[in-house]
Amino acid sequence: MKIFLTSGTYDYLQSIQQNHPNQQIYLMQGEGNTKAYAEGDNPFDEALTYEIVDQVNDFQHHGYVVMNNIPVTDEGRPIFEDRFKNRAGAIENTPGFLALRILRPLQGNTYTVLTLWKDEQSFEEWKTSQAFDKAHKNNGPHKKEKPGYIAGPSYLTKYHVIES
Repeated sequence: MKIFLTSGTYDYLQSIQQNHPNQQIYLMQGEGNTKAYAEGDNPFDEALTYEIVDQVNDFQHHGYVVMNNIPVTDEGRPIFEDRFKNRAGAIENTPGFLALRILRPLQGNTYTVLTLWKDEQSFEEWKTSQAFDKAHKNNGPHKKEKPGYIAGPSYLTKYHVIES
């Protein structure tokens, strides 16, 4: 399945949402911009397009979204994807966790690990948990030396889903 992300003003993205009543389009606000997220068909004129590598649960019209954007070398793509396909799955049992998408870009080299949480506090508690440390022990954010398949620094973007 494909995922589409685009940015714009809230009014513009809401009009797209209203013009596609039979499609689930999720609006998210954060960090000075508004994004729209859609699964399946592309309702947007311009969008970043991804394929789902792995997923857990359905996306919802509420919650806190954290996108970990990770540049990956071309030759490292299979290693990176395999790492996520064979992950421990500790995040799924974390209180406040709602959904996960591992997204492969169709253009460019930046994968997105998208997590949906009940609220910001749930995400912050996950970051300080033993489960987080276990999940990231080999190459997490605290490691100084990154794996060879990482093509540059990763960065987080955070949003609140706008309830419809």
